[in-house]
Amino acid sequence: MFMNIPGENFGGIYSANEILTRISLMHAAIPGYDTPLSLGKNVVVIGAGNVAMDAARSSLRLGAKVTIMYRRTKAEAPARREELEHALEEGITFMELTNPVRFLGDGRGWVCGMECIKMQLGEPDEKGRRRPVEIPNSEFFFEADTVIVALGTNPNPLISSTTPGLDITKWGTMVVNETGRTSKPRVWAGGDAATGAATVISAMGAGRKAAADIIAWLENEDTENWLPKTEE
Repeated sequence: MFMNIPGENFGGIYSANEILTRISLMHAAIPGYDTPLSLGKNVVVIGAGNVAMDAARSSLRLGAKVTIMYRRTKAEAPARREELEHALEEGITFMELTNPVRFLGDGRGWVCGMECIKMQLGEPDEKGRRRPVEIPNSEFFFEADTVIVALGTNPNPLISSTTPGLDITKWGTMVVNETGRTSKPRVWAGGDAATGAATVISAMGAGRKAAADIIAWLENEDTENWLPKTEE
């Protein structure tokens, strides 16, 4: 997920997944490989989840000064508490109640900073978390050589858009029952594509449930009653 604000296509703006893939799998931090990664001196990570902490701490190890920018406070950060504490212990700066509104370029197509606005916490949203609200006339400039966006992920729409009969939630995830059956006969789903972003362990558990149900269905194909009727 990106922010969809002006300037987001400048060079030097990455998703956290790309940064971590390049560091971990493409050996970007090791001299001599063909996929070097130059982050510059100042890195800003937008977001405060576990992936944001991974991206921030990895950038720190590559020699950058790192700032985590979050529109709420540390108390509302979705990252595990120990992940946040370790990042702070290592010297990463946490900028609370701040949100970018546009990225600025250096005239050569690369990001050089961002215009930000200060936030305050307002009334709770539907999940009970206090909603961040912009403070009028609080804009300021913040320098950045690299920006890493770590705001979470959405399911790839390719499968849902090319598969007739597959029901999708408003979040883009596949609708499944407790054993992973989708609305389309003979199609099961599990993991992040069904639940939204979660852990590998939960995805493995969903796979085991689906596998058991697939075996049971193959042994007694009941195509007329693919999904059991729900009680009113």
